[in-house]
Amino acid sequence: MESKSYRSRRYTKEFKRDAVALVRSSGKTVTEVAREIGVSAEGLRNWVKQDRIDRGQGAPGELTSAEREELRRLRRQNREQAETIEVLRKAAVFFAKESDR
Repeated sequence: MESKSYRSRRYTKEFKRDAVALVRSSGKTVTEVAREIGVSAEGLRNWVKQDRIDRGQGAPGELTSAEREELRRLRRQNREQAETIEVLRKAAVFFAKESDR
């Protein structure tokens, strides 16, 4: 039995959109479509689920793609600001010690 190895790859938004559309329009299972286009079934299943959420058909509390992107952006901004605050704190301590001399 041949084992297919699906390496972690980045797919374009267009590719994902087309793959999801194929699942929705073909009447085939996610596994069948995944095998045909050469992606992992679990990855395609996740794309289909996210598409449902983005169309407003997800369960309450599930984040849309736009909300996920905003959350990533805000976390990155928060991390950068925390680093800036830490540098400023250290600088304030340094200059306070210098002025005591």
